[in-house]
Amino acid sequence: MLSLTTLALFSGACLALTATPGPDMLLIASRSVSQGRAAGFASLAGILAGTYCHALAAAFGLSQLFLAVPVAYDVVRFAGAGYLLFLAWKTFRSEGTVLSPSAGMRRYPTGRIFRQGLLTNLLNPKVALFVLALFPQFVRPEAGSIVAQILLLATVLNLIGLCVNGAVILMASRLSNRLSSRLTSGRRPSRVPQYLLGSVFAGLACRLALASRH
Repeated sequence: MLSLTTLALFSGACLALTATPGPDMLLIASRSVSQGRAAGFASLAGILAGTYCHALAAAFGLSQLFLAVPVAYDVVRFAGAGYLLFLAWKTFRSEGTVLSPSAGMRRYPTGRIFRQGLLTNLLNPKVALFVLALFPQFVRPEAGSIVAQILLLATVLNLIGLCVNGAVILMASRLSNRLSSRLTSGRRPSRVPQYLLGSVFAGLACRLALASRH
């Protein structure tokens, strides 16, 4: 298996990358603000599961398809952008507010939020290319099974992501609790978190649609 020195170097790289605000952190934070801590962790769980899927794809060489066939990259990229735009449209059109659901705006079950996080991650080909670019630098053929090494690296990346983004979720959920406290004061709940979540989905869709492979 991989040496402790290799794992330490990889952990440092993962910490630096994970702690840098990016699309995943923005999505998780906005979900936590709009629907609370459970929704934030459900979204994070979907993203972490997606990381394992990309790691397996890299282990079996599937991610190299994006490098060899540019059309495949674009198909997945635009499919992901379309899915994010669909989520934005559903969020903006919902009745009521996410902090005060009405008959037309119920809180989504955690399973559905998990699937949204998973699909958002899977339909982002840049994640696949990131895994393909980073992981091989720390894989040692003489250390045993390549698949096992890549899954170990994916686990390290996910554990660090859980710690960093878990802290983001806890802070964002506190903001959610402050916003929801308006309900107990008799004031009309704000739709700002709902608009925030919809805007995040739309922004990520534009970012993905306009992104290149480089």
